[in-house]
Amino acid sequence: MGSKYPQFDRNRLKLQPLSQRKHEMDLTRLLNVGDAPEPFDHPDLPAIADAVAAASARGAAVVVLIGAHVIKQGLSRYLIDLIGRGHISALATNGAAIVHDFELARIGATTESVAHYISQGQFGLWAETGELNDIVVAANADGLGLGEGVGKAIADRDWPHTDVSIFAAAYARDVPATVHLGIGYDIVHEHPNFDGAAAGEASYRDFLILANVLDNLDGGVVLSLGSAVMAPEVFLKALAMARNVAHQQGRKITDLPPVFDLHDLPERFEAEPPKGQSDYYFRPIKTLLVRTVADGGESFYARGDHARTVPALWAALGGGADE
Repeated sequence: MGSKYPQFDRNRLKLQPLSQRKHEMDLTRLLNVGDAPEPFDHPDLPAIADAVAAASARGAAVVVLIGAHVIKQGLSRYLIDLIGRGHISALATNGAAIVHDFELARIGATTESVAHYISQGQFGLWAETGELNDIVVAANADGLGLGEGVGKAIADRDWPHTDVSIFAAAYARDVPATVHLGIGYDIVHEHPNFDGAAAGEASYRDFLILANVLDNLDGGVVLSLGSAVMAPEVFLKALAMARNVAHQQGRKITDLPPVFDLHDLPERFEAEPPKGQSDYYFRPIKTLLVRTVADGGESFYARGDHARTVPALWAALGGGADE
């Protein structure tokens, strides 16, 4: 039985080549490791770096949760270097991140003016970007996670800029890079070749991969870089699954979740803000900074722009010491 409501016919859409798009970011905006627009200092940064290094040394999980803005701010090389140094054991992000990562690897540019292209009805409707949908279908058919499939595809391609792909780097180092979709959130969902069933199944596989990573989180670190909704919500459910199994086995899973964001917050939280305050609805507070460490672990909040905080964390972890 089909829906009683008519659906939009995607075959009516007209796609344009990426060569016709005005890009707002290209490779010149990517920071080289060691570059930082402005220095960043925070009293808890050494403790955070020590915790990451200790977790890495003991084999506990170090999970980085990011929004796509981290890529748009030119920080791909920093994350790739941290993966290569063994300081990231898993990365979780949203669907926009694979779009930007893919486009940078494919053509060396990404990001469009929403205000400009939405007026023409062309926003997101770029032919080469739609190749991602075919990659996801193939990955799902092979039983791969969404991020894994995209990383493998980029790594296997003879494109000029695959070296700046976070997903290709993660795949090469056997580091899970999971992608947690919301249907309709991403520009590739507009395209005629988007397969919601395949994308949903591959993304759910990523969710289970993340939950499995969190089974090894005791004594580990979860770094949240700017994802205000996806990261805390996906992490919360995956952590519940991991703790459910750990509880049955007489184990505990405690961790240290530093949050780096621009929100103006106190650096420490002993309890959730009252529901009458707007801060209550900023999910990283109640989910990452309070609830998940209520019975063990310690949380930190460092306010700052990613272009400053990520290079500072990289340096605190010994980045550049061998250069």
